[in-house]
Amino acid sequence: MKTVTGIPSVSVLTCLSTVLFCGLNLIAAEAESTPKFPPVQPEAMKNWQDKRFGMFIHWGPVSLTAKEIGWSRGAETPIEVYDNLYRQFNPTNFNADEWVSVARAGGMKYIVLTTKHHDGFCLWDTKLTDFNIMNSPFKRDVVKELAAACRKQGIAFGTYYSTCDWHHPDFPLTSPGGKVKRSKYDLDSYNRYLLGQVSELITNYGPLITMWNDVPQMFEGRGVKTIKLVRQLQPDITVNNRTGDGGDYDTPEQHIGSFNMERPWESCMTISAHNAWAWGGPKDGVKTLAACLDMLIRGAGGNGNVLLNVGPRPDGMIDPEQAARVKEIGDWLAKYGESIYATRGGPWKPTKNLASTRKGNTIYLHVLRWTGDALTLPNLSRKIVRSTLMTGGEASVRQTADGVVVVVPPQHRQPIDTIVKLDLDGAAMDIAPLSLAVTRSGLKATASNVHQKQDEYSADKAFDGDSETRWATDSGTRKAWLEVDLGKPTTITKVVIDEWEGGGKRVHAFELQYQSGTEWKTFYKGTTLGAQWQKAVEPIKAQRVRLNILDATEGPTINEFEIGGK
Repeated sequence: MKTVTGIPSVSVLTCLSTVLFCGLNLIAAEAESTPKFPPVQPEAMKNWQDKRFGMFIHWGPVSLTAKEIGWSRGAETPIEVYDNLYRQFNPTNFNADEWVSVARAGGMKYIVLTTKHHDGFCLWDTKLTDFNIMNSPFKRDVVKELAAACRKQGIAFGTYYSTCDWHHPDFPLTSPGGKVKRSKYDLDSYNRYLLGQVSELITNYGPLITMWNDVPQMFEGRGVKTIKLVRQLQPDITVNNRTGDGGDYDTPEQHIGSFNMERPWESCMTISAHNAWAWGGPKDGVKTLAACLDMLIRGAGGNGNVLLNVGPRPDGMIDPEQAARVKEIGDWLAKYGESIYATRGGPWKPTKNLASTRKGNTIYLHVLRWTGDALTLPNLSRKIVRSTLMTGGEASVRQTADGVVVVVPPQHRQPIDTIVKLDLDGAAMDIAPLSLAVTRSGLKATASNVHQKQDEYSADKAFDGDSETRWATDSGTRKAWLEVDLGKPTTITKVVIDEWEGGGKRVHAFELQYQSGTEWKTFYKGTTLGAQWQKAVEPIKAQRVRLNILDATEGPTINEFEIGGK
């Protein structure tokens, strides 16, 4: 064997391989630690979070049908009919200043418009396709007018831009629902189209507060280019997490996000009583003021934003019923907005019954539902030096080594939100988050099924008073039961069941039962549940109570199961 400077050649190769291997590992480690795209500017993220409340707008030619935007293409509405709706679209009552005035009256600090949804139709004068508003009878650039109105009235403007496009011939998937694959497509070509339109939106209508992408089908690995381009064109902008490759904030849809002090988030919600995004016609209705404020308060309490959607009518006006509800929210914010705007969540983590927000040396305690004469909370690491009942009246706040006890007389409690302002002897943000989850004394819970037998989804999670935890079952479960032993015979007059919002209304048939001797007797039968389902029942006395789910579309999951009475 030949040698080089006394070292066998095989050893030289080994050494070289080792050096190369180590070098590659270092490169890989650096690549993993190097961000895929420029990070969001801290001040831009803070500005976005401080606003806390925005208006989402889903609108386009689809409003002529009172069907859902994008999703009804090729489903309720034939593709050929859907794609030609723009030829009839002439919303002559559209007034951008009025739209922004509705948002301002609602206390909303930013607007996000669906400039292009999954149906591919563009609400601006794009030079990259003829499928746009300028070729409708209306022939006006909606994005331009709305962006200008926002600047004039001091409202930040953002653009929703669908990552997928079921109309564009180069996108791989088409309607209905992006479930049909084209025989011919060119994703690279479509990506160039997408980047070109993103450039138009930022360059011609910016500065924008956010670029809100959606449904990145077959786009993983390409979203990075989108974010890099957005940052290059406008450094102080936020990008959501639906580009295909992450982003600056998460977007829980149709449910309020979980408490998170590390990752910003924004829940997108509908004001429509039927959860429609686009205008659903006169029958659509609106959510109650209580439901809307509950979203906003629990959103801020969880350290998130809320983007509340309206769906303007085909004539261009925001539905008067929706506008009126938005105004009611704004009236409430005009009085109590200091407890929402520019706050951060906590320190007490939110539940269905309460939320807390904080800024400076102040905590705002929002009591949404009272379950007794007094509210006892985990103690704070700061001293409370002053308390005020912001919503009027008097409150007693007592801080001991064991906790904080809040008492508000019934006559001073508000039906939607009772706000107690607590001034501290130091910064509220210094307090570590505090969980209100406490296993209720004397209760023993069991269930027929627990998701993958994991403790975090056990039966007792439905009885811990924490809306962030839940009992969950295995995927594919259609029948299940959840049972509680109250510890002693109790007179029951009311039942509240909070089905997990993130899963939708999965339960389609159920019964409530109590044990009498060795027999289970049914005292109520129902169909769907949903968030905060409740029922007053004829008084019964029982120690063991069961929710027996007879039919579900998917594994049932329950946040809270409350049994009230004497």
